[in-house]
Amino acid sequence: MEFEESFVIKRIDKMNISAAAERMQMMTVHCLQCNTVMADSLGVCGEVKCMDSLLCLKVTADVVIGAVDESGRGQEMANCIYSPLRCRCCHSAVGRVLHSTPSRWASVRSFFLLHKANISCYLLDSPSLVKASELSLDLKPLKLCINEATQQVEEKLQQMSLIQSRLADRTISSELHH
Repeated sequence: MEFEESFVIKRIDKMNISAAAERMQMMTVHCLQCNTVMADSLGVCGEVKCMDSLLCLKVTADVVIGAVDESGRGQEMANCIYSPLRCRCCHSAVGRVLHSTPSRWASVRSFFLLHKANISCYLLDSPSLVKASELSLDLKPLKLCINEATQQVEEKLQQMSLIQSRLADRTISSELHH
């Protein structure tokens, strides 16, 4: 969707937002059918590509967790027990929460998995609501982020050491002149 004067229109062309994902752009996640807000970027942890789902730590109250646990069928969901997630407003299926899984899915148990085919994303610094299936959250590996943070801290430490030595030089210089 895009703003056009005072209303929003749906956007059907693909939008290049990989740069947005790289800097983890602020966004809201909506039901594709009725545009109800399901989550926001603060609750999105990443994506599970083989399930074509966004991985969310939290969702809004408009996401209803199904009361009946279902047993997964098919390759990806074999031997999994999960609850379906539905939109409170239009009752569309929007995802699932895995409760019991084989060890390969242990890391996503109890997280909200929102199916990208059933949601859209509103990018807060752009006037567009895009299909989540067009969004790729290729987040940097944690080790890379830690290495970058370490480098930044070391650079700041060098700057502080330089300032400290300059202050020490000034102190010695001023004591000699007194």
